[in-house]
Amino acid sequence: MMAEAGTRCMWMRGGTSKGAYFLAADLPAEPAERDALLLKIMGSPDPRQIDGIGGADPLTSKVAVVKRSERPGVDVDYLFLQVFVDKAVVTGAQGCGNILAGVGPFAIERGLVAVRGNETDVAIFMENTGEIATATVTTPAGEPVYEGNATISGVPGSAAPIPLAFEGIAGSTCGSLLPTGNTVDMIDGIAVTLIDNGMPVVVLAAADMGITGEERPKELEADGQLRARLERIRLAAGPMMNLGDVSLKSVPKMTMVAPSRAGYAITTRTFIPHRCHATIGVFGAVSTATAALLPGSPAYRVAVIPAGNRKTVAVGHPEGETSVVLDTENGTVLRTAILRTARKLFDGFVF
Repeated sequence: MMAEAGTRCMWMRGGTSKGAYFLAADLPAEPAERDALLLKIMGSPDPRQIDGIGGADPLTSKVAVVKRSERPGVDVDYLFLQVFVDKAVVTGAQGCGNILAGVGPFAIERGLVAVRGNETDVAIFMENTGEIATATVTTPAGEPVYEGNATISGVPGSAAPIPLAFEGIAGSTCGSLLPTGNTVDMIDGIAVTLIDNGMPVVVLAAADMGITGEERPKELEADGQLRARLERIRLAAGPMMNLGDVSLKSVPKMTMVAPSRAGYAITTRTFIPHRCHATIGVFGAVSTATAALLPGSPAYRVAVIPAGNRKTVAVGHPEGETSVVLDTENGTVLRTAILRTARKLFDGFVF
């Protein structure tokens, strides 16, 4: 709980995001009181978040709430909260696979999980979606190591690898992989795939939106007509995806796809939902890669997918690519894995 000494907090980079990591016991139990505190901590609502620790971007205004799990075979429960930058909104309507990358190290540092050798698997129940992920943390000296040789696009330098593995995440928010039952639906005259393999995403062809899919995020954000049309489609997609009115929600994400000029399987530009992502979210990449396997979908039409039951799909984005490993059987995705890294930035108290 917050006191004059502040609230205990670890600030971490998780994947290509940054966020504040808290033990559940250190935050108010009542959601409205908790959310009010998080808005104050991040400095929202304010475009600069000047009076808080948020970084004036949705990717740096995130929160992980972690506690020891009472579920069999699970180490910790993880609740992700997105703190809006310029609105007094805190939402748990989605998960976050980037912030997830820091949950394993954080849990070990806080004594929730015992080290089990040179590598420690941490089973994480994702409260937002009801699914389980396994993070493998490098722990050669009895504690997490953050330095290493793994690299991910969108993060300079290298760090220790944190592989994340997922099973059974299809329909985790929308109820099924394809909530309308269709590979392709038409919204506002645009062919779209409404999909949820860990993240609700509207996948549509960049060319259908009048762009190449190679533009820089700022260029796309400056295109008012593009943003308005994306929002019309998103608002229409919400009820179709069993999400209801999404006007104040951060889902579904809007991913425009195009052929890759860089040799990746596919190129993407994603609005999350109103800012263009500098990279792509972990679960957003998984959903988009899955869409690329569905014959007739906008993603399938532009993607180059490897053969075999285990497919590594390089999803291109403005800063490089995110590789998604899909284990399939008869066209069905059974298991996904993705490589992330994390780094502890500070540990102490936030006021």
